[in-house]
Amino acid sequence: MNSTQQAQADELLETFALLDTWEDRYGYLIDLGRELAPLDAAHKTEENRVHGCQSNVWMVAESHPTDTDVVIEFQAESDSAIVQGLIAILTKIYSGQPAEKILSFDIQHFLEQLGLSQHLSVNRRNGLYGMVRRIKLLAATLAPETALALKYAGELDE
Repeated sequence: MNSTQQAQADELLETFALLDTWEDRYGYLIDLGRELAPLDAAHKTEENRVHGCQSNVWMVAESHPTDTDVVIEFQAESDSAIVQGLIAILTKIYSGQPAEKILSFDIQHFLEQLGLSQHLSVNRRNGLYGMVRRIKLLAATLAPETALALKYAGELDE
């Protein structure tokens, strides 16, 4: 990913602010979801399914070494258009980042700034946080050498 997490977050916040209604914002979410590459059918397994989501969501991650760090790329897919848009937001924020940044990013604050906490149903909100939990678990698993990864691996395995 060329942009920092904060640059991606700021861009999403600016776009959401430009949209007048939540109907427009949901439309934008759906459009974001349509831009994602489909997940290979071989990855749509129970092992890769995100639990806690009302919709079906599958998520995988791969780590890639760079000159200075190891970055993690996420791919996911859902059978729900809105959830696919939420996946697009999460991949914009997390994909292409090192584990340390994935684990330390204040996603709760960012999602509150977007207004998603107040405008998603309880089931969708639970699913969104299930996806965040899976992202952090995958990051901690793929980069276990970081101190933050060790902390999160312990918390997330509970």
